[in-house]
Amino acid sequence: MVSEAPPFWWQPPGVQAALLSPFAWVYGRVARRIMDHRVRSNVPVPVICVGNFTVGGSGKTPTALALAETAIARGLKPGFLSRGYGGGMRHATVVDPLRDTARLVGDEPMLLAAKALTVVSPNRVEGAELLVREGADLIIMDDGFQSARLVFDQALLVVDARRGIGNGRVFPAGPVRAPVIDQIRHGHALIVVGEGDGADPIIRLAARAAKPIHLARFQPLNAARFRDRNCLAFAAIGDPDKFFATLEDAGIRLAQRRGFPDHHHFSSDEIEDLLAQAELYGLDLITTSKDYVRLQSGHGRALDLLAKTAVLEIELVFDSPNVPGAIIDAAIAAFKRRQVGA
Repeated sequence: MVSEAPPFWWQPPGVQAALLSPFAWVYGRVARRIMDHRVRSNVPVPVICVGNFTVGGSGKTPTALALAETAIARGLKPGFLSRGYGGGMRHATVVDPLRDTARLVGDEPMLLAAKALTVVSPNRVEGAELLVREGADLIIMDDGFQSARLVFDQALLVVDARRGIGNGRVFPAGPVRAPVIDQIRHGHALIVVGEGDGADPIIRLAARAAKPIHLARFQPLNAARFRDRNCLAFAAIGDPDKFFATLEDAGIRLAQRRGFPDHHHFSSDEIEDLLAQAELYGLDLITTSKDYVRLQSGHGRALDLLAKTAVLEIELVFDSPNVPGAIIDAAIAAFKRRQVGA
């Protein structure tokens, strides 16, 4: 079960954050030490890590998919490396999108495996080694930035433009995974997704550190089919409100919206309620691709909900279309330097 992030993380710092600040100080010191001093393993292919500053989603998976698409277009064989959060695998495993389920390998790896070779592994070094044995010539990590297990040839930090990093405090006083300045120091570039001013402080810090800043946005691919229809939208992702805002920006009318914790597996009562509300008010059910693959591992009424639910298909589009290629080029160049120095 994945617990929901406390609301005070996304509000100005208050009493709760202050009371937890001693624990946050200790957590931050440990996180800094890991990032600065952990011995990282080298693998014989370029490694791009797609991470973020905070607990929860910010657009890492769509960024990883966009990079893989560019890599494939260039004739490369990218391989995704994921911890498989929300799944049950305990060893490095190649994901089979036709046989595996989200309960087994996690929801994000199921999406990644539909695009390219994907390995889930609690031990990222073992997972990277398996990807190399499977023929990957470029590794794209979905998360894993703060764990510092591998040498990164490019480390990207993704931040949501609207939500930013919440109250800016380190866990558990806030959603930040490690001191922000240390994360920026170890990152190679910042990717700002969406519109808003919530990420402005991070953008200023990255600019002062001379880190490249890339702007991107979510582009719906099939929004037209939902226009002029009343919808019930539901999502169990890091920031459901971002999904709802994407729908509304695309001109889709939301009669109801239901948000759940990230990676949440819907209970029988929740499924019954969604189906009943849609039928009672004549609403079209719509959700995210992550939630859709998670429902595929359900049974009973979960399959009924799956059959009656449509997916808003989206892709991440960079303001400059050359950005994914430039990131891959930078990773390959850094890898070659790493090989010379090995």
